[in-house]
Amino acid sequence: MIMLWLPAAVSLVLSSSLHVAGDAGGGAASLSVRRYDAIFSFGDSLADTGNNPSSTAERLGLPLVPPFLAYNGSFRHGANFAVGAATALDSSFFHGAGDPPGASPFPLNTSLSVQLSWFDSLKPSLCSTTQGECKDFFGRSLFFVGEFGINDYHSSFGRRSMQEIRSFVPDIIRTISMAKLIGDGATTVVVPGMIPSGCSPPVLVTFADAGAAEYDASTGCLREPNEVATLHNSLLLDAVEELREKHPDVTIVHTDLFRHVSEMVQNPDKFGFQKDVLSVCCGGPGKYHYNTRIICGDEGATTCVDPSKSLYWDGVHLTEAAYHYIADDWLHAITLSARATS
Repeated sequence: MIMLWLPAAVSLVLSSSLHVAGDAGGGAASLSVRRYDAIFSFGDSLADTGNNPSSTAERLGLPLVPPFLAYNGSFRHGANFAVGAATALDSSFFHGAGDPPGASPFPLNTSLSVQLSWFDSLKPSLCSTTQGECKDFFGRSLFFVGEFGINDYHSSFGRRSMQEIRSFVPDIIRTISMAKLIGDGATTVVVPGMIPSGCSPPVLVTFADAGAAEYDASTGCLREPNEVATLHNSLLLDAVEELREKHPDVTIVHTDLFRHVSEMVQNPDKFGFQKDVLSVCCGGPGKYHYNTRIICGDEGATTCVDPSKSLYWDGVHLTEAAYHYIADDWLHAITLSARATS
């Protein structure tokens, strides 16, 4: 099992939120928000670009957020529980007695519920639950409940019907509910939505035999996987609004990854990306420069000359250049939400 450092985009956005300070005038440039003492991150590896996110934090002069399963030091500044390919639903949902010999072990059992159990095991070392110390500590922390659902859907595409996949979207949304963290004392939670799956190179390759009518002619993205992502995002936003009504003293920040990525796909020139925006920078031979047998890092894989000209790094994961644009909007959303509840 590989435990990842806090992903580059999340590290940039959330770590910046620990230290930002605005001007006295409170003008448009002001980023005066509350100060956070720790970051706790749950999720998968979507935001990991293959770069070293810890160097980003170091350049900002910020403490690193260490991986929970691969660190023996203090977690007083937070912990990253995220694991590559993690799902919202437990792995038993994807595996059964009917799995053929040699079937893929993925998804592994590193779901959100498992990550929350790791968080529970860490709490006694951080604070005393009997004296209300934990609520105070977590109230001064920033929680990131990262892009859960992506791996649930992507591992199901091509193996289950679209109708069946749509049927378990509500189950995934219920699983992502932040109620437990709020009960533990969290007062600021960031919850990103889904990317447009139909624009993801691995999904495009999965449905390589799709007919022309199944694509959006203006973007080259697949319609049905994007419709699943749109349904997910709609239900997630409903759940966020419901929690906001129940907990008006809690800042719940919803960030729109679908909009961010869609805008880059539709207007690559605006962001300095190549016109062939759906092709990955690092990958193997084949359409979209994505090959399931030769992936980024394998012998035979090749890397583009200038990653800053690409939207996708190795498939689902975006490049650092793409995350730069997303980070600005996320920090803005965190700032506005914090002000609204202060």
